[in-house]
Amino acid sequence: MANERTLSIIKPDGVEKGIIGKVISRLESSGLKPVGIRMARLSRAEAEGFYAVHRERPFFDDLVKFMTSGPVVLMVLEGDGAIARNREVMGATDPKKAAEGTIRKDFATDIEKNTVHGSDSLENAKVEIAYFFPETAITSYAWKASS
Repeated sequence: MANERTLSIIKPDGVEKGIIGKVISRLESSGLKPVGIRMARLSRAEAEGFYAVHRERPFFDDLVKFMTSGPVVLMVLEGDGAIARNREVMGATDPKKAAEGTIRKDFATDIEKNTVHGSDSLENAKVEIAYFFPETAITSYAWKASS
């Protein structure tokens, strides 16, 4: 598999539940490395811009309201097949349909408060990462420590 980067967001419900460390631990245990991470409180404009692809859907306003309801943790994850691996660790969007042991199955409340977001394709990952992280805010595990 190719080394990829993907965007991961711990949503307001995950932050509120105090499971940031548990989510990051699961991601790292699966081979994904956080190479960019920050906590933020999204503005309405940021959330609307990020989820613009869903603007015409009936759940858009509720999604924006939820994503601006509290802080989120934004992460750039790096690893072999990072996009597919992250989506596997997250589980299905609807936690009722998520596989046992996935983040959404174990921590999500419902289809709206589903704890995490992850990019769904390489193209979207590039756009989503750039939306929240300038390239200078992302490091890489490819560096070597100097002696």
